[in-house]
Amino acid sequence: MEEIKKDYLEKVLEEYNNNPIYRISRSALNKTKISDLVRVGERSEYTQDHFSINLDTLKVANQKRSGRCWIFAGLNVLRESVAKKYNIEKFELSQNYVAFYDKLEKCNYFLDSVMELLDKDKDDRLLSFILTRGIEDGGQWDMFVNVVKKYGVVPQSVYEETYQSENTREIDNVLNRYLRKVCFELRKLYRDGKEKEIDKLREESMSKIYKLLCSCFGVPPKSFSFEYVDKDKKYNIIKDITPLEFLEKYVDVNLDDYVSIINSPTDDKPFDETYTVSYLGNVVEGKDILYLNLEMDRLKELVIEQLKNNECVWFGSDCSKYGDRDKGLWDDMSFNEKDLLQLDLVMTKQEMLDMRESAMNHAMVITGVNIDEEKPTKWKIENSWGEEAGNKGYYVATDTWFDNYVYQAVINKKYLSDEEKEMLGKTPKNLYPWDPMGTLA
Repeated sequence: MEEIKKDYLEKVLEEYNNNPIYRISRSALNKTKISDLVRVGERSEYTQDHFSINLDTLKVANQKRSGRCWIFAGLNVLRESVAKKYNIEKFELSQNYVAFYDKLEKCNYFLDSVMELLDKDKDDRLLSFILTRGIEDGGQWDMFVNVVKKYGVVPQSVYEETYQSENTREIDNVLNRYLRKVCFELRKLYRDGKEKEIDKLREESMSKIYKLLCSCFGVPPKSFSFEYVDKDKKYNIIKDITPLEFLEKYVDVNLDDYVSIINSPTDDKPFDETYTVSYLGNVVEGKDILYLNLEMDRLKELVIEQLKNNECVWFGSDCSKYGDRDKGLWDDMSFNEKDLLQLDLVMTKQEMLDMRESAMNHAMVITGVNIDEEKPTKWKIENSWGEEAGNKGYYVATDTWFDNYVYQAVINKKYLSDEEKEMLGKTPKNLYPWDPMGTLA
């Protein structure tokens, strides 16, 4: 290891004091956000909220202070079919309902995972990773499918939000503390040779978790009536439906028709191959995560084809990079950090993934795109952060930002080529749980 020597610092300080750029930047940075200072105002010409393909979709939802974006995005896709079918102007499916069962299933998945590793040392990397990650609000498309196919969906009016569903930090902390405590007790029973008591403890623990979730989020309905007024002001009611019946009869989307395509240009993930991620899931008996890795031009081609068919697209990205929440914008070209900070921060997508600088952390819905000379220039994004930002909650993402920070999209298999469909039938490569493609939206 090499120490920092004082004479070295004196030399650097002299260089700093002799460069007027640093004096100017010090004055500016003293009272102003970096993102405001490095903003390129001339870029506004290229980020207007106008699109050549623009789907007519419902108003945005609001996930409040929770990490349920992937559930909101998934239900935003499903609700469009219900609204069109029944001529409804304003409609949401219950995000709380899906989140309730996701939490329950994740707790069971966590216990199932740690029970597989009871014979491992507490410092085992896999066990340590699972314990550290715990259960989270976030998820993946296939996790959304697993919960919805098992439990169905209900209108939001049937199972409304609670304080805990909109503010999940405390309940997540409680659940993780309890799960780790149970894990310690399970491992102790295993060490003491009391294996017959392990299943009993797990069953008792899941019972307590279910009851806690009922207290926090409400008791989920077993059946309900679908009551609504359509655009023609006509009152309608459909009585005595179960959540699974509602999914099967009133949501015109077959979840089995869709597949996750990703863009991960790293050496360990050749394009045109499939991948899964170990220990990433929620429903134990549900299907595993499945990705088809494609080059970005092909990913965008498929997204555009689906949009042209008047069908929006669930997608995952790194929303923490080069965004303006107030204006509803993501554009890497709108921020010039190098001149002010005197640092070159540009990395390729491969470099960012390999160095853990970027990964998917947010799911939204693509509802439009602007095509100029047969190439996309910007994308219309339906977010789930309420109507205050952007154009009533809809955002603009430029195509260069899309290239660098979009990692996943969900596409109907009918748009895939025969070769791509054939790839889906092959055994996927198993990725480590800590792989960048294993992050949750």
